[in-house]
Formats: sequence, C-alpha cells, structure tokens
Amino acid sequence: AVSCIPITQIRNSRVHDDRTIDFEMSGKKVFRNTLPGSCPSLGFEKAFSYKTSLSQLCSTDIIYPLQRVGGSVRQGPGCGLGRFVPVEIEKKK
Repeated sequence: AVSCIPITQIRNSRVHDDRTIDFEMSGKKVFRNTLPGSCPSLGFEKAFSYKTSLSQLCSTDIIYPLQRVGGSVRQGPGCGLGRFVPVEIEKKK
C-alpha cells in the first residue's frame, strides 16, 4: 500500500460503494482506496471532487461526494481517504 498516487497518472475512478474507490492509472495499474469511514451518498452518486495543492492525491486528502440537486450539482460533506492498495482487476469474459 502507498500513501499517495500521482494525479497526472489517474485515468479513471470507479466508485463501488460509500467506502470503496478504484483509481485506474496509466499503465493499467489499479489502486483501491478503502475510506476509514462511510462517506454518505458517495456510493449512490458515484461522483466526487477533491482539492489538493500537490501533484498527488494522498491518504491525508479529503474528497467531497457530488450531489445532484434539481438541475445543479453541489459538494457533499468531506470524507477522508485511506491508503492506496494495488489490486488486480479481473477482465470480464
């Protein structure tokens, strides 16, 4: 597990539920981040934003679920990230 991943190498993120996000990196590497606590509405909305002054996303950073309200989108309450664990994703047959 690592504490940080470079933002420039993140190609996609896939939210599984209120606590689990897979970050797909360039070079087909995938890091799974399991949040230390549940992040309400993250699993339902499957979208989030983050702010960082660094060129990497770290376990000390906060993400904000994006909530659709009417025709607009707003940030939900902040949730802390966990460590980034490399995972092997099986290809669907």
